[in-house]
Amino acid sequence: MDNRLRRVAVLTAVALFVGLLTPAASAHPTAAHPRTAPPGTAQPRTVVLDGGRLQQTKVRFQHGDPRLRRAVTNLTGRADKWLDQGPWTVVDKPRPAPSGDVHDYLSQAPYWWPSQSPTADNPWGCPYVQRDGERNPEVDTGTDRLDLEKVFDSSYDLALAWHYTGKRQYAQKAAQILRTWFLAPATRMNPDLQHAQFIPCKYDGRAIGIIDFSQSYTAVLDAVAILQSGAPAWTGADRIGMRQWNSDFLDWLTNSDFGKQEGAAANNHGTFYDLLVAGLASATGDQDLARRTVRDAAGTRIAPQIAADGSQPQELARTRSWHYSTFDLVAYTRLAAIGQHVGVDLWRYRGPDGQSLFKAVRYLLPAATGRAVWPHPELEFRRFAASDVVHAAADAGDGAARKAVPLLEEPPGGDLWALRPAAEQLDSITG
Repeated sequence: MDNRLRRVAVLTAVALFVGLLTPAASAHPTAAHPRTAPPGTAQPRTVVLDGGRLQQTKVRFQHGDPRLRRAVTNLTGRADKWLDQGPWTVVDKPRPAPSGDVHDYLSQAPYWWPSQSPTADNPWGCPYVQRDGERNPEVDTGTDRLDLEKVFDSSYDLALAWHYTGKRQYAQKAAQILRTWFLAPATRMNPDLQHAQFIPCKYDGRAIGIIDFSQSYTAVLDAVAILQSGAPAWTGADRIGMRQWNSDFLDWLTNSDFGKQEGAAANNHGTFYDLLVAGLASATGDQDLARRTVRDAAGTRIAPQIAADGSQPQELARTRSWHYSTFDLVAYTRLAAIGQHVGVDLWRYRGPDGQSLFKAVRYLLPAATGRAVWPHPELEFRRFAASDVVHAAADAGDGAARKAVPLLEEPPGGDLWALRPAAEQLDSITG
């Protein structure tokens, strides 16, 4: 072993040893015990990601670990593309939400289509009819949906790029994007989703629209946590403002009629709702709510939603059964990651018929590794969609998943698991 590789091995071992000696609760220190580490060196108080693991990976990269170079290059390539885009805001859409308030978020139901040709008397072509899995292109014009996705994706990529490289421009851009969408009085979004996934001539908004946030917003919570670990562009006012926005949003989510309806959903919508509640609770300091939400998901989500063989019957009934089976497991594995922070091991849960997250991931392995054809309806099969959830199961200790990892298809843009070990929806069908 040459001197450079020996140095990397020693530093990695030290980082791992320190991580093992650090109590789990230290990932979320109280306000009475703030961090005193120099800027840019503090362990991020992340919600889904493991802050200690991020720090260990950063040490390995900074000391030349060759296995991380390609991944960081892929990550910074993504971050660089965001530098000359945005920021985005809810106030610049062509018409406001039905409330008339330009600060209200607006999106349109993606699988609903006009049944008539538009006329002067019927400009929308109503009534609208559902075509499951077929995305109506008009939903991407005149609403906030695509801009929201850009806010989520860009802030996450940029915060991670700053974490690993220390380059100010990444943190500055992430801060600008987050301030514009969430904090600046002239451009901020109201902390509710009353007009998400509206259907023209039918509904001004629907509970189901909460999925617009629940599928990705926990990544934003981690982006904010990374910036708060010492980014020069992120101020104390920003930190207070985001905490207040998240607290207000959590209050709406848990007390509104729409929030209660989404929480009662029996498919992926319910799983993602739990993920969002647990993530917001953790980010705002309500660890009891976070812990309770993860713990309750075992009996209310895994037991009824996952079959004894690991299949997810409600997701298999969709026209995009592969997409939705992997999609639901993104929520489950991220929820399990939150559980690790708050002392709940969702991976080890076994339902009355043997249901478990491990079984659900194993059900995907033949198709995920290319060894078998996916035997259920799927409009556009993308094998790489399962890559992150297989990684998650492997990291959680499943032997079958570990053996499958080398056989996975690399997602477009490269496999970033080593840099951000928490599952993402890799086969986005938003755009």
